[in-house]
Amino acid sequence: MMVAFGSARADVPISGVFTATQVCPAFQSFRKSSNPGDVAVEPNKTYRVIAKNKPDATHYRIVVSGAEPAERWVSSSCGRVDADGQQPQGVPHSSVRAGTHATHVLAMGWEPAFCEQHGDKSECRQLAPSNFASTHLSLHGLWPQPRGTQYCNVAPDVRDIDHNHNWRELPEPEISPDTLRRLAAVMPGVQSKLERHEWVLHGTCFGAKADEYFARAAGLAEALNASKVSRLFADSIGKCLSAEGIRAAFDDAFGAGPGRALLSLVTDEATIARLRS
Repeated sequence: MMVAFGSARADVPISGVFTATQVCPAFQSFRKSSNPGDVAVEPNKTYRVIAKNKPDATHYRIVVSGAEPAERWVSSSCGRVDADGQQPQGVPHSSVRAGTHATHVLAMGWEPAFCEQHGDKSECRQLAPSNFASTHLSLHGLWPQPRGTQYCNVAPDVRDIDHNHNWRELPEPEISPDTLRRLAAVMPGVQSKLERHEWVLHGTCFGAKADEYFARAAGLAEALNASKVSRLFADSIGKCLSAEGIRAAFDDAFGAGPGRALLSLVTDEATIARLRS
């Protein structure tokens, strides 16, 4: 089973540096003022910025090294942003410019259910009750919208490799060791080179480098797994769980409204999904 979450309050991906001018809290969720570890930015220190909450930003999403989770929101009044200003070259396959998409779908899966039908996958052969993936949601991908925004600036021969599911033959995206570590923790499919497929199909349309794309996806997955949504799934193993129940948990975890952005269950929404250990 896979759950796809749309971005109701769409973040705008950007690339650059945030320089703090004062001490300010670095929130996991600025709307709920949640700040695990009481993390704060410090004056004259710089932080990598990966998104803003809207075109006319009130908050920026930055990476705070050593924080857990590392991706945090800081008020725009707490510093300044120097954006890279770099644009992808060429015309994407979809005829939509890469990096122009403020809306994305976060696709998360329940690994034990996935492995019931894909037991030959490397990650499934190693799945055990003690694994993180057995009790938490697993990252499938982060997909720029609208649907069909795919393969931006990807050569035809690479697309053919991807269409044939020969993921190990795809080019390896440039991901830092730290980002790869975070990604592997939330995306079991890394063992089958899922990240290579996700990069050529979706990440190339994100409008930033592979490391920023995967850091963003991993950060969203970490936040979701730290929320009541993930606990709802873990507590419902072997029980019935409705789409409406998931929506309610999502609203409870992230504030009223985002539950409407739960786009689909890869089963009929009128049915009830059963989670299996």
